[in-house]
Amino acid sequence: MQRPEFEAIVERALRRIPRAFRRRMQNLVIIVEEEGPPGLLGLYEGQPLVHRSVFDPYRFPDRIVIFQRPHERLARNPRDLEELVYETLWHEIGHYFGLSERAIRAAERRRRRST
Repeated sequence: MQRPEFEAIVERALRRIPRAFRRRMQNLVIIVEEEGPPGLLGLYEGQPLVHRSVFDPYRFPDRIVIFQRPHERLARNPRDLEELVYETLWHEIGHYFGLSERAIRAAERRRRRST
């Protein structure tokens, strides 16, 4: 898949994130890279929102990186790819808001049970 096609999938995933969360996402960029460290689908780089202060100096934007090729390798079909990207993006947004890996995994389990 060409990068622009994959970026469109990431954009659609972002639109699926509830508006209440998207409104609070500031100084954050979401980018696509081809490959990442082994075993990673995405990565949050920055200072979580809960650890910021109004007294902090200007900062470069935090980043969420979505790794394209690992998603493509794991997905069974196009619909699965869309869902996998969405789940990865939600996971990394959780880190942006300050959730630990454990808290994110618990939230993911609750969300899966409710659907």
